[in-house]
Amino acid sequence: MRCALLQINPVIGDIAGNFQRIADAFEYALTCGARLCITPELALVGYPPRDFLLYPAFIEEAEKALALLVEKTSGRNCPLVLGTVGRNSTGTGKVLYNQAVGLLNGEILFRYNKRLLPTYDVFDEARYFQAGDAPCIRELGGLRFAFTVCEDIWNDSASRTTPAYTLDPLANLPPFDVLVNLSASPFTVGKQRQREDMLSAIARKYCAHILYINSVGGNDDLVFDGRSMHVGPDGRLFARAEGFVETVLYADVADEAGSTAEQACQFPDTENFTPEAEIWSALVLGTRDYCRKIGHKAVTLGLSGGIDSALTATIACAALGADNVRGVLMPSPYSSSHSLADARELARNLGIRTAILPIGPIMKACETVLSQSFQGLAEDVTEENLQARIRGNLLMALSNKFGGILLTTGNKSEISVGYCTIYGDMCGALAVIGDLYKTQVYRLTRWFNAHFGKIPDNILLKAPSAELRPGQFDQDSLPPYEELDAILHCLIEERLSVDETIKAGHDRGIVDKIARLIHTSEFKRRQAAPVIKITRQAFGIGWRMPLACASLP
Repeated sequence: MRCALLQINPVIGDIAGNFQRIADAFEYALTCGARLCITPELALVGYPPRDFLLYPAFIEEAEKALALLVEKTSGRNCPLVLGTVGRNSTGTGKVLYNQAVGLLNGEILFRYNKRLLPTYDVFDEARYFQAGDAPCIRELGGLRFAFTVCEDIWNDSASRTTPAYTLDPLANLPPFDVLVNLSASPFTVGKQRQREDMLSAIARKYCAHILYINSVGGNDDLVFDGRSMHVGPDGRLFARAEGFVETVLYADVADEAGSTAEQACQFPDTENFTPEAEIWSALVLGTRDYCRKIGHKAVTLGLSGGIDSALTATIACAALGADNVRGVLMPSPYSSSHSLADARELARNLGIRTAILPIGPIMKACETVLSQSFQGLAEDVTEENLQARIRGNLLMALSNKFGGILLTTGNKSEISVGYCTIYGDMCGALAVIGDLYKTQVYRLTRWFNAHFGKIPDNILLKAPSAELRPGQFDQDSLPPYEELDAILHCLIEERLSVDETIKAGHDRGIVDKIARLIHTSEFKRRQAAPVIKITRQAFGIGWRMPLACASLP
């Protein structure tokens, strides 16, 4: 039985557009002999729809689109299993379900309600949905299919030693031949290996085929990597769809008599699971879709001659094309000659447009205006922040005048400890590398140069500096990035306490300082641009720290 896994890229809230994406993929799969078509989770409304779900008109529009898809299946003799929302008519609990709906020949075959509703990290499904309370097994083509939605398979004892829920939706299921999972599982580095290990363990445990259909695309701060899969009853991975692109994966699970069908294993030739390759693909897709889905084709960013802006510009070019990227050089009296030279060389290598806006005269004007208020006071970080805010104003002006969005170029190390200026270098609509520690920025840049070689070597070799005063370097204010990032990983990713971080081998004085900086910089992060999430703990909706509180434990 040929099953088509429709790995599509929905747009949140674009129900008409998502309807067309699903209909087109369904029609295409039929021409390729599909006998069953399956979409990702909530494909009709986009994931995560968040507070769109609180608008009755939005739900009504989704129901109308579902009715049209029901009509699309008339006379086709091929079931379409669709991820969408459905109403809870019981009169108790939340008014909506997260559903998988089976359509065939102009009728609704079944509705399955997702049973496990995640509320950790970026997920908040219990805010909107009522949990389902019943399994769903249907016979199709002589095979018994068990249908699940995303989280439903993540609590099985075969792959999880510590259950996150009291319920395991796979336990006590009636016998089945094929387990289907409609998913919208966001990307994080290394997660694909975890998925494959989990699906393999479940397949062996239940001696069943598994069809895993994952969404693809960037939605706000999240990136969905696709990589839909077919796993055989022996736990062997039969097929995997290419990551980070829309595609249809075909899985021949069995013949009409129910015997296992032999098939050649299908794996994309270009798939690369190294951390840098995964991160690169995720950031390019996240940047492209963020711009496309909010209606912008072009971007502007500041080019300082440093590694952060260089990498951000390179990602933007890969995502949008060099013609749609504008780099702005804004030298001050403290800017080094090599910074300007490096920024120009990068721009030539990438083929992007540039503008040079010296900020010295504006600095002088600010100095004059503030001279009376600042009389008798020594220069300090105030004047440094003024430079960053002057640059932010100029960048926003260009963004407004020429259209397109402003990209902010800060990395996770800086954002963690507040080594950035609010309303200055934090200006922007998207933080492309905001979930990359500085050491990761260097690794990804070296990886890129090894494959494409467009970032000048001097940008990689010189000591990092904001060049806000003569002879300034990052390490004047911060520990070496190797040490800083290791401490940040303990405090942020691992959620270790200060004492536990010290026991891991770090100096108490430095750890205390970093923990204090993380805490006091929270107000800045609340006002920062969205960060493309590539790690398990990004600064975004999954980081919910209070503002007025004690420091980190």
